[in-house]
Amino acid sequence: MSATAAHTEYGNRDLALTGEILRTVVGSGLHGIAIAGTDDHDEMGIFVEPASHVLGMAGRFEHYVYRTQPEGARSGPGDTDLVIYSLRKYLRLATQGNPTALLPLYAPMDAVLVLTPLGEELRALAPAVLSQRAVRRFLGYLAGQRARIGGQATPAGKRLAARHGGWARPELVARYGYDVKFASHALRLAFQGREVATHGRLTLPMPDDERERVLRVKRGDVRDVTRVLDEIAAVEAEITTLLETGRTPLAPSPDLTAISEWSTEAHRRHWGWISA
Repeated sequence: MSATAAHTEYGNRDLALTGEILRTVVGSGLHGIAIAGTDDHDEMGIFVEPASHVLGMAGRFEHYVYRTQPEGARSGPGDTDLVIYSLRKYLRLATQGNPTALLPLYAPMDAVLVLTPLGEELRALAPAVLSQRAVRRFLGYLAGQRARIGGQATPAGKRLAARHGGWARPELVARYGYDVKFASHALRLAFQGREVATHGRLTLPMPDDERERVLRVKRGDVRDVTRVLDEIAAVEAEITTLLETGRTPLAPSPDLTAISEWSTEAHRRHWGWISA
């Protein structure tokens, strides 16, 4: 780990970059809700670990992280946050339905920064990865963002906010009456969770109408937080109904058999081993 006044870095950069099969833009830029001069730049990649780290005694190597900000500092305009996960760790996150981990599977080609044949195959696995489990994770992340908006200082809300990284930004609450950034994330997650539950896909950037509604919140154009919370709750109720009534094309769980078989072969081929 390296943490200097200039940047923060964890993990072995050379091993991660040598084995990298896919990297895309993630974050607000990919969703289409970045605001010039206010957002940082986020990237996520996936690499195949060397055989010695999977089968030998070298130890697990699950991720590499690089941030232009020092340890503990909040990223801001012009900063870059990069995380590159090992394929095995990435697949665990994606099959658990982590909303951010799903983004490289659906990023449009103009947001793809690194793509190898194995990376193409990984993106083609998206239908096997996506499931109702992901929709429930969207709802969970939505609840976490909503709890951090401010003005909901219940004990349960505070505990949930703490689990998801802290309370509202006081400067935004002072200016707009609530944390518009957390509110916009909650609304985005609601819209995207509904799309995943309804259509079994994720459109990136977000569709124009929903993207503009999220941007209006993020810019502070909607001063009444109750309006925002009501819209989030209404979409959340739609999602819950879809899951409870079974009116979703998604399987209850990801196809772990297909994903595991592909992952095994992907590692073998990356290492140059002949398939059994």
